[in-house]
Amino acid sequence: MATPVRIRTTTPPGSLRDTVYAALRDDLMNGRIGFEQRLTEPKVSARFGISRTPAREALAMLCADGLLRREEVGFAPVRPSIPVVRDLYELRLTLELSGIQRAITNPAVVHDRDALLAEREHWRVLRAEPPEQQPGFVVVDEEFHVALLAAAGNGELVRALTAVNARIRHVRMFDFMVNNRIEVTIAEHLAILDAVLAGELAQAHGLLHRHIGESLDVVLDRVTRAVVAMSMASEQE
Repeated sequence: MATPVRIRTTTPPGSLRDTVYAALRDDLMNGRIGFEQRLTEPKVSARFGISRTPAREALAMLCADGLLRREEVGFAPVRPSIPVVRDLYELRLTLELSGIQRAITNPAVVHDRDALLAEREHWRVLRAEPPEQQPGFVVVDEEFHVALLAAAGNGELVRALTAVNARIRHVRMFDFMVNNRIEVTIAEHLAILDAVLAGELAQAHGLLHRHIGESLDVVLDRVTRAVVAMSMASEQE
């Protein structure tokens, strides 16, 4: 059971929402809220000692993340489907590798060098000052993968990847809850960019394949642990 938290009443409303959102997201992703437990505006308000408006906004944000679903009464945690996650990751891998593969098989396909140079500079800045370990980094990570695929010039592949990303974002958050995972991701992104820019497309293809596969392994491990913990929390209620 989550411990009641009292938030200072002098905190600005937006900060209240964000604080509650971050706390509940952490509870959900670490299995501290059972699948059968219902979150309601009054319960969340009472737990954090706040009004119902920031509680409502925080719950809406968690629904948008795919971590909660609206029920007839309140909100319930979403139970991730491991088989579906695997299928979507397979689709993601196929889409992303296609961007490099089409440049390998067709010499007329050339990556947008300026776009990749800008992307590399962005990730070099992140390497110099890595952000704190937190699930929200998934959005920054998505931007890299979309930019890499977009540089290969097929807009339909990009649109398909964007749609897949939206469906797996709520589980991909687990990827960035492991120590040093963000630093590892930054290093791997830069290695992929360096290989593409150097024209070493076969090497870039292999690096990207391994990068996404390792991400899947981390995600499945974290999701499985959270599902087990949430199931146990439900049984103890």
